[in-house]
Amino acid sequence: MNLSIKGVPEPLAERLRARAERNHRSLQGELMQIIEHAAAERNDDPAALRRGVVRGTKTIEQIAAEHRVRFPQPISNGPLAVEIVRADRDAR
Repeated sequence: MNLSIKGVPEPLAERLRARAERNHRSLQGELMQIIEHAAAERNDDPAALRRGVVRGTKTIEQIAAEHRVRFPQPISNGPLAVEIVRADRDAR
């Protein structure tokens, strides 16, 4: 089977070429490796989903840690959640 991807942005194509060169592969070989790796992932494994193993997912612990880094101090002057919910409910 042959696959084709059209309209690949040049910066992305260049990064893929560089990656192939670093791995001592042709561009075709590198793309095949990427596809094989992606196809081997078990996206339907609930345990993997909970661990955040599936690419593009994060566990709640990972999200919380990132949030603590971005916002080390609690927001003291923001609205309370109950106020936001009330305002939303009253707007209907």
